Amino acid sequence: MKNFILPLLLLIATFASAQSEILKKIDEVVNSKLEATDPGLMVGIVKDGSIVYENYKGLASLQHSVKVGEETRSNIASTAKQFTALMTLQLSLDKKLSLEDDIRKYLPTFYPKVKEPIKIRHLLNHTSGIRDFYDLMSIQQNPWWRNVGFDNKDAIALLEKQENLAFEPGSRYMYSNSGYTILTKIIAIAAGESFHDYSKNFFETLGMRNTTFLKNYMHVIPNQALPYSDWGDGVWQQYPMITNLYGDGFLFTTLEDQLLFEKAIQNAENSNKDLLLKSQESIPNSEIKSYGFGLELEDRLGYKAVHHSGGTGSYHSQVVRYPDEKLSIFVMSSNSRLWSGAIADEIAKIILPEKETKIAYDQQLDKAIAKPLKSQIVGQYLSPNDYLIRIENSDDNLFWRNGNNNPIALSKNGVKGYQFSENPKLKIGFFKDELILFYPSGKTSIYTKIPQQKVTLADLEGFEGDYYSRELDVLFSIKHKNNKLMITLKGWDEDQEIEVLNKNELLVFDYILKVQRDQFNRVTGVNLTTNRVLNNVFRKMTNLKFQPKIETEDGSINVTTIGGSKEDPSQILLTKNYPNGNEIWSQQFGGKSYDKASSIMAVKDGYLIVGSTSSYGVGNYDILLIKTDKKGKKQWQKTYGKFGNDYGYSIEKVSTGYIIKGTTQECSSNSDVFNRSCKTNVWFITTDKNGNEISNKVLEEIDS
Repeated sequence: MKNFILPLLLLIATFASAQSEILKKIDEVVNSKLEATDPGLMVGIVKDGSIVYENYKGLASLQHSVKVGEETRSNIASTAKQFTALMTLQLSLDKKLSLEDDIRKYLPTFYPKVKEPIKIRHLLNHTSGIRDFYDLMSIQQNPWWRNVGFDNKDAIALLEKQENLAFEPGSRYMYSNSGYTILTKIIAIAAGESFHDYSKNFFETLGMRNTTFLKNYMHVIPNQALPYSDWGDGVWQQYPMITNLYGDGFLFTTLEDQLLFEKAIQNAENSNKDLLLKSQESIPNSEIKSYGFGLELEDRLGYKAVHHSGGTGSYHSQVVRYPDEKLSIFVMSSNSRLWSGAIADEIAKIILPEKETKIAYDQQLDKAIAKPLKSQIVGQYLSPNDYLIRIENSDDNLFWRNGNNNPIALSKNGVKGYQFSENPKLKIGFFKDELILFYPSGKTSIYTKIPQQKVTLADLEGFEGDYYSRELDVLFSIKHKNNKLMITLKGWDEDQEIEVLNKNELLVFDYILKVQRDQFNRVTGVNLTTNRVLNNVFRKMTNLKFQPKIETEDGSINVTTIGGSKEDPSQILLTKNYPNGNEIWSQQFGGKSYDKASSIMAVKDGYLIVGSTSSYGVGNYDILLIKTDKKGKKQWQKTYGKFGNDYGYSIEKVSTGYIIKGTTQECSSNSDVFNRSCKTNVWFITTDKNGNEISNKVLEEIDS
């Protein structure tokens, strides 16, 4: 018996010694991150259902030198989403709501124009298409953190004004805090009590008695850790937190409560806690499996993991669960110099053996452009989630830049593209119209290059005007000055230059403006995309013109309409001008009635003018096409029309000749003008190179 006990005691002692060595290394990591007089850091670990490590370092209050400790409450920001999701899941298990419910069952005034169902589960895993209200407020130049007392009601009021979604629900993933703010309202309706009352009872049921969602920023939160940042100058300042938001974050809690919850998660199988078990899985019927009930479900450090991070002002946190290893790490802090996620990973690497992952890059890497020229690859690219990244060349070195963040250095990867200098396992292959990130696991991520093309003076002038978003009540103006496009937006200190990428895509900072045009190629608006908001509609309010001007090597050619008063007919005036605008020559066209010009296009031996005429043709107004030589002398003209009012607006060159774009009027009667009904449709006419009609097509109605 003694012979058996001795090896067992040695084994236990060896295990205890190894565990002690691990905890010592973790202490070294935590202690290396800050001084005892810095804003605090709290770290805890749960292993095999028991708390095995806690460390509290730094201060909760610099003003009063109060240390962080077991009773310190800190804001864990978006890591709180798992609890809002957990309450939603509880209500679904209680049959008080269904995850398949359309949110309009509870909020009937939301998105009346959207026909597709916006399901509760879409809110939970960020697939609803509802834009992030924080970023919407940034577009308004009205950031949330400046708004004293801004609360969930204010956020929901802003979302209630939105008329459309960024994308069809369930079709893609786009992280949006708005979904969790809306969930607080749905939870209150389904539970039949306020969100704060329901959540208070919910946390008490979990035994988390020191955990509460923010209600009023002026309320006293016992043992609160205050948030601090030095903004890069080394002088600590308290970060102002003056809003009353909750649900998407703003959960004040202790490390003790969070570790208690981690124990419950790890012991859920033993206690048959169906709620907790389901909360760690993907959402039933979901289109994605990478995000579940307020939790990310992607591997971490090569291990299966369930995790989430949070950051609000100077507050931040990270929870990471390794379910197969029965290991949970929780990090929380009010110190903006630190990053909870990096600390959690550093600790995990001490505890978990490094996994030998097979390196197997996707075979496409071998097909990347060999020795790509920098001029081929420098430019702007869109990520799969429409985030803007830039490949930049500085001092003959290439850099990767996410939005307006600091650039990340790239280095050559043999003859096949590049790699990140600080993470050489992550490769970049360049292709004709895209770049692909290659991960050692075989995973890839495709970034589409935004084409850059020269634009004409007429294109630049076509962008000019005022653009308005009714959903955001925001107006900006675009002006053409000194061959540059400038944008004016209330809240900016000065006008900003627009980077014109091509005829249909503009760039200001990290705002991507996708130009919208009508059937006649006129600019009618832009869809603005930035960060977590896609395709915000801004309609053009002024300067909806066609193309009455084209550039030439020695000036410009302009076409316009002159006359047209009640007494006089109107005519078409064609002028050739010097670069300074002075006239070189002019020609007039028209008959005895009203003739109007819309657009002009240069062809090899002259010009084509598109407009409308009541002097010629068969109807009240017919489409008019005039061909001139290089000196503006008319060579021929054609009309196209029916009985009513037909107008010509623009022209495009095609292989067979031309397509004239205009409108045609169709009426129920050609004689009874008082009782007839009429509609106006888009009308495309295909002609040969001499203007002879080949075919025509009546398209959608544009007026009634």
